[in-house]
Amino acid sequence: MPLYQLTVLAIIQGITEFLPISSSGHLALAPQIVGWPDQGLMIDVAVHVGTLGAVVLYLWRDIWVILRDVLRLFGGRVEAGAVLAIYLFVASLPVAAAGYFVKLHAIDILRSATVIGWAFVGFGILLFLCDRFGLTVRRMEHIKLGGALVVGIAQAFAVIPGASRAGATITAARLLGLERREAARFSMLLAIPAILGAGLLQGIELFESGDARLLGDAVIAAALAFVCALITVVLMMGWLRRASFTPFVIYRVIAGIAILVWVYAG
Repeated sequence: MPLYQLTVLAIIQGITEFLPISSSGHLALAPQIVGWPDQGLMIDVAVHVGTLGAVVLYLWRDIWVILRDVLRLFGGRVEAGAVLAIYLFVASLPVAAAGYFVKLHAIDILRSATVIGWAFVGFGILLFLCDRFGLTVRRMEHIKLGGALVVGIAQAFAVIPGASRAGATITAARLLGLERREAARFSMLLAIPAILGAGLLQGIELFESGDARLLGDAVIAAALAFVCALITVVLMMGWLRRASFTPFVIYRVIAGIAILVWVYAG
């Protein structure tokens, strides 16, 4: 794959993965708009793995606390990090089941521009309503098991390109009353097992295929996506100190309408 195409895809993924505007929708649309061959799921997963590295670096303190407290479970001590790990595990189950189903039955259909356009608009409006009318009084440690499951079920809709994994989880977290930065933080932590699982599965397939060129493309794309994602996360978390998700909603609705006009106008 040409380097310029890998670069564009990596930049798209790095910017959009943790913003509530759908990285998968942008990745699926990019080749359709500019006339490139579809890059395939392997490159999609590679750039997702790059963004995984960025969020692990940004949230390393949270991850350290979680790992430390999970280990302390063996000593009979139940602390906040271990409880959060359980919640993240429970919240990850719905998207794992949804991803398995889609891989078997409907992945090509869901990558259509029509589905992406409607998902941009519909899930964007839902984000606006939950962000506008949801309370802003709770922090991540206030999430209970039921709340984690609600966010996890919302994340399962991320198998629809255009729905946005970040957008769906942030929407559910705002519905539960989490502060905006806390909603984004929980969404990013929840991205780790989701991206790691998909990355491991595709990585095994890539290794078994023995395709050295595809492996090289995947490494380049992942590295570029890592840099873009790290910059984006820092900027987004700074933005949420003083602002809402409304600009992202406006972008989603305008982009979704433009996609639908493009599709239906032929």
